[in-house]
Amino acid sequence: MDRLVLGAVALLAALWAPSAQAADFNYRSSYPTVTQPLDGYSWLGPYLGGNIGYAWGSVDNNPTKPSGFVGGVQAGYNWQPAPSWVFGVEGDLQATGADDTFAPWKFSNPWFGTVRGRAGYAFNNILFYGTAGLAFGELRGLTFGSFSDSHTNAGWTAGVGAEFGLGQFGFAQHWSAKIEYLYVDLNDSQFVVTGVQNGYRFGVLRAGVNYHF
Repeated sequence: MDRLVLGAVALLAALWAPSAQAADFNYRSSYPTVTQPLDGYSWLGPYLGGNIGYAWGSVDNNPTKPSGFVGGVQAGYNWQPAPSWVFGVEGDLQATGADDTFAPWKFSNPWFGTVRGRAGYAFNNILFYGTAGLAFGELRGLTFGSFSDSHTNAGWTAGVGAEFGLGQFGFAQHWSAKIEYLYVDLNDSQFVVTGVQNGYRFGVLRAGVNYHF
């Protein structure tokens, strides 16, 4: 599973790589793209940001329902082939406090991440989008206070969101704010502490900000 984690980090690095090149081209969230009207809002280019939210879900074949606060970072890149259409790719890594105990078991989800495509429709500086792609993360089981088992699995995710460009305000020229819901399904693994297949399925509601380069 270490290869899975290393691969996920490499994918996030690959997503962020275009921003170094794009810096020389001086992308600005309020600058027009080739196909935009001069007073249109541009979503084109790389971005980096952070988020905070809450996750809640359930463990397959077990009565525990881990929930808790989540927070992390995201990076991505947008294309805008027409004034109203925006397509992109985004990756994120999250630390979570989601856990639950139902004697004699305790399950927790210390971290997870996603790599997703995004497709949306923009009303100038307001973008509504759908997103879907790969999910990965750790599910940790504990029983009788000392016997533990942990698995890192891949899965899938899908969700919707809205992002609001703040570039029209002088104090936030390069910033946007967003709210997003994701459903995440991490595949089952055989856990010694339960003797059955366990996986974690959960929803995440989070808010975040992005800096556009």
